[in-house]
Amino acid sequence: MSETPEAPRLAQTFAEVEDALLSRWPETKLEPSLDRIRAFTELLGDPQTNYPVIHLTGTNGKTSTSRMIDALLRATDLRTGRFTSPHVERMTERISVDGEPLTDEQFVAAFNDIAPYTHLVDADQEHPLSFFETVVAMAFAAFADAPVDVAVVEVGMGGSWDATNVADATVAVVLPVAVDHAAYLGDTPGEIAVEKAGIIKPGSIAVLAEQPPAAAEVLLARAAEVGATVVREGLDFGVISRVPAVGGQVVSLQGTRARYDEIFLPLYGAHQAQNAAVALAAVEAFAGDQPLDDELVRAAFAEVSSPGRLEIVRRGPTVLLDAAHNPHGAEATAAALDDSFTFSTLIGVIGVMADKDQEGLLAAFEPHLAHVVCTQNSTARALPAEALAVVAREIYGPDRVSVQPRLSEALDEAAALAEAGEAFGDPLGSGAVLVTGSVVTVGEARTLLARPVRGSSE
Repeated sequence: MSETPEAPRLAQTFAEVEDALLSRWPETKLEPSLDRIRAFTELLGDPQTNYPVIHLTGTNGKTSTSRMIDALLRATDLRTGRFTSPHVERMTERISVDGEPLTDEQFVAAFNDIAPYTHLVDADQEHPLSFFETVVAMAFAAFADAPVDVAVVEVGMGGSWDATNVADATVAVVLPVAVDHAAYLGDTPGEIAVEKAGIIKPGSIAVLAEQPPAAAEVLLARAAEVGATVVREGLDFGVISRVPAVGGQVVSLQGTRARYDEIFLPLYGAHQAQNAAVALAAVEAFAGDQPLDDELVRAAFAEVSSPGRLEIVRRGPTVLLDAAHNPHGAEATAAALDDSFTFSTLIGVIGVMADKDQEGLLAAFEPHLAHVVCTQNSTARALPAEALAVVAREIYGPDRVSVQPRLSEALDEAAALAEAGEAFGDPLGSGAVLVTGSVVTVGEARTLLARPVRGSSE
């Protein structure tokens, strides 16, 4: 037990809320327990029980799939709440109502609604509430206050003991499981799936993306244990066909209720087509026995965006942002580069977190990048640029690696290299820049660069 602190004063500005939240335990400092968040939401009247929840976990693709589910639900005239993490540029992105992030004023109000109770939990628990637990409670309370018809909630990490798991999902979505956060979740897909399976609750519908066999075994066992209904990619739904197109791709999807053809998806890569199939199956599961209206599905997918996911933010040279931060995500991005783009010279700007598999990520991109500019983002978790370069030189060779610790200077160098195509045997100079390695790196680059151009994925 800690000494009872004073109740926090109400915030007046977004900056004050940001400071108050960031002063709490960081997202990366984890103590696997639901005790604090359960105590917190109980004090708040358990707002997460006021609406049905579609809950998502998996190693990659959660945010893109959440945004697709949100768009489909809104197209059926439902009012939605959406919680995603981490944010790309601003903290307000984490909590959306009706497809739009909370305004600064709404974010302040959401914080002030829950702030008077934080000190009560802090005083009664062995550890204080974390940043993530506090923002999760803000989201649940804001959704109840809206009120929303359904909440789309993405886990922060894992599943079983993730703070979002105080909600009992009507539909539990498990995207592909791969190795990430190994120190907390395990070293193999099977071990990691044990944690992620925790979002599958009694009586829920589990929508399972295609999985490694060991992960599938764990997820199916959990569903059987709690009596959940299972629908599986490849058996009950999936991608029938996809063709790259200007600004994205055209896909045909088999849902659990019907087939939907000639859908334009303004996102790149086979992995996004797979995410679309999972999103469709999740909304069908939520909607019940009737298939969704074909035109409704087309209209919803046509409006989907996913900032920082193979997003074009500048032309001349083209600059792509992608938040891949582990080998599984990097492999999907690399495949999409081959599939959807025809750059003769691609320059990488890569900044990663120190606790990530830098070697695996760099190796996934090696066949696609003519040169890598190693950099770092502004957080304490960032791997120093020179340390990243040591790993990169082993994979790319010293001549294909340079170092610019400041992200702005790394972007400038990469743009200059992309424009000087002759140096890479490209006399036409059709070079481009890929910024990747971390959501934070991508977010900081997005802030530095111009707003997305017309025709990009936002």
